Amino acid sequence: MTGNPLKTKSIFWIKVNMKFKFTDETRITPSGETIYRIEAIEDIPSQGVEVGDKGGFVGKSAQVTGDAWVYGDAQVSDNAQVYGDAWVSGNAQVYGNAQVSGNARVFGSARVFGNAIVSGDAWVFGDAWVSGNARVTDNAPVYDNAQVYGNARVYGDARVYGEARVYGEALVFGNARVSDDISGEAP
Repeated sequence: MTGNPLKTKSIFWIKVNMKFKFTDETRITPSGETIYRIEAIEDIPSQGVEVGDKGGFVGKSAQVTGDAWVYGDAQVSDNAQVYGDAWVSGNAQVYGNAQVSGNARVFGSARVFGNAIVSGDAWVFGDAWVSGNARVTDNAPVYDNAQVYGNARVYGDARVYGEARVYGEALVFGNARVSDDISGEAP
């Protein structure tokens, strides 16, 4: 079976396959949602997580499944999904309807939100953010203060960094390096 397991499994499957429980430690997101620190209820060897390890903060409507994990003070809220072997750490935030999957990493103070997807072996870190309907996939990193938004796509071994803004219908791929603004807007 390929694709997003959350769209092909029942709610029962999701709840049974959560590898954590919610603790009493909470925070309130800017949207007013209560999120809870998680604690592992089974080992996740691929993440170095053992039973009893505390993780980051997850909302009750968000999904963290498979061997995915949320570390530190990272937050996953709203209807966001983190699955596969993905992880979110540091002070990173994943929210809205965003998805982080595969072996993707979101860390530092990065944000992934809206309907954005970060997948494969992609990394989003530093103060970077990916939003809207943007996609960052394959081995592509987005970092520093870079922003990828709109319907932009970053994939392959492309890198987006510095103060770059990649937006509209822009496609950045191959071995491209972008550290300045690029748009795919129609004339």
